Amino acid sequence: MAGLLSWGRYPNVPQEPHPVAWRDSAQRVWGEVGAAHGNTLAFGNGRSYGDSCLAASGHVVQMLPLDRIISVDWETGVLRAEPGITLEQILQVAIPRGWMLPVTPGTKYATLGGAIANDVHGKNHHVRGTFGRHVRAFGLLRSDGSQSECMPRFNEALFSATIGGLGLTGLIVWAEIQLMPIRSSKIDVTSIRFGNLDGFFALSEELDPLHEYSVAWVDCLSRGAALGRGIFMVGDHAAHGPLEVDRRKKRTVPLTPPVSPINGLTLRAFNELYYRRQRRERTQTRVGYDAYFYPLDSLLEWHRIYGRPGFQQYQCVVPTVNARDATREILEAISSSGTGSFLAVLKRCGDIASPGLLSFPLAGTSLALDFPQHEARNNRLFATLDGIVREAGGRLYPAKDAHMSGADFRAAYPQWQQLEAHRDPAMLSRFWERMIQS
Repeated sequence: MAGLLSWGRYPNVPQEPHPVAWRDSAQRVWGEVGAAHGNTLAFGNGRSYGDSCLAASGHVVQMLPLDRIISVDWETGVLRAEPGITLEQILQVAIPRGWMLPVTPGTKYATLGGAIANDVHGKNHHVRGTFGRHVRAFGLLRSDGSQSECMPRFNEALFSATIGGLGLTGLIVWAEIQLMPIRSSKIDVTSIRFGNLDGFFALSEELDPLHEYSVAWVDCLSRGAALGRGIFMVGDHAAHGPLEVDRRKKRTVPLTPPVSPINGLTLRAFNELYYRRQRRERTQTRVGYDAYFYPLDSLLEWHRIYGRPGFQQYQCVVPTVNARDATREILEAISSSGTGSFLAVLKRCGDIASPGLLSFPLAGTSLALDFPQHEARNNRLFATLDGIVREAGGRLYPAKDAHMSGADFRAAYPQWQQLEAHRDPAMLSRFWERMIQS
């Protein structure tokens, strides 16, 4: 079996997988890997972008085969499943019965275990917080052979350390979540074109309180009076309509080019076309959930378009009080750098606290962009962006990171020491090694 990589393919450090086929074999497989290689890490479907899913030893316990539903109550929407089940698999059985994931990231190919380990968030953070708020319980296996049932008011410290704990506290062998009731799988979407960053903040202030979902695409190459222009998209589940699983036609990027075709010229053309494709200032449509939540999932292996060097995602969040000025500075730095991202997602996060120690969102504004890997250019740009985020009191998202300094991490996540105290000694990622030793 070929070595496993993170989604961004940077750093390119292949991991040797050691699959777990049954829950009762997890302890044995983990023990064998630990005895032979010293440390390991759980690995799901490889949708983390940087090095948080890469074991320091290069050997991971592959949890993807553990993808079974253990129990479900369709009257209450409580589902218990193994950690390797993907969000797509959950949606396939839940949506026809009138249930939806209460929080979903931008890909349905993440696993349940990965969603917990990274405490993922979505377009409705201002309404429902992070994924961890909807986790009722999970079973956690430790390298000493013990297994604990963790929930908000039982084994609370281990529960909090594991949610957003980047897989460092042990192996999740099952998890129970609360689904959200829906009347239709269709999403009513209002799309509004705005001319600059002030337009985004005005729309967000007005519309976020009125809608379940809210997100914006921004043209990160726009400058001057048009800096931060984009398209604002709010959505709600339709009050009436079908409850059906979306089955969009998928295409696959067939190969990885030696050099990425994404450059300043192609990005500028794409961004201009994307901004202009919506002819009217405001449109209203009804779309399937797949198109709204998971637009990139229709293009399988899309990371290949960045070429063999891969890419890095830069995702930050800055507090509300500094959000407007910091976001403006960040976009100015990017537009002046000669590089950019066709995927630039801007959204407001709410003030709903997560039970997790290292949850990423805070009350403020989050910006996420993808950059083709170019060592010197990215290092220069990221150093500038890091300085802006640091000065604004913000932080970066560990699940997407491949460059953050240990000093910045420790300052932005002061509870890291509590996670370290609960870290299983047999678990160590390249990310964590980088954060606590640099």
